[in-house]
Amino acid sequence: MPIRRMLGKRGNTTIPQEIRQSAGWKYNDVLSFTWDGCDSVIVKKEKFCDNCAGKQKENKERATAQALMEQMSPEFRKAALEFLLAKGSGSG
Repeated sequence: MPIRRMLGKRGNTTIPQEIRQSAGWKYNDVLSFTWDGCDSVIVKKEKFCDNCAGKQKENKERATAQALMEQMSPEFRKAALEFLLAKGSGSG
């Protein structure tokens, strides 16, 4: 049995919770709408990157490294940077 919703005068409607849960759609997901030219609309969740969760983890790790760097004394930071540069050039 179909679930029906009213289309508001501004074009808004609510996608039923049962459908959102089944499709795995969550708050702030981006959806695309494609009209088939007749009487149907296809709604899809857009995927902008293949590794979005990995990028979030990378950003969190970067923020943690930044916080660690801020706790170091300027002398220690300089020594650490010199060590990393020497190691990267193959002389360490």
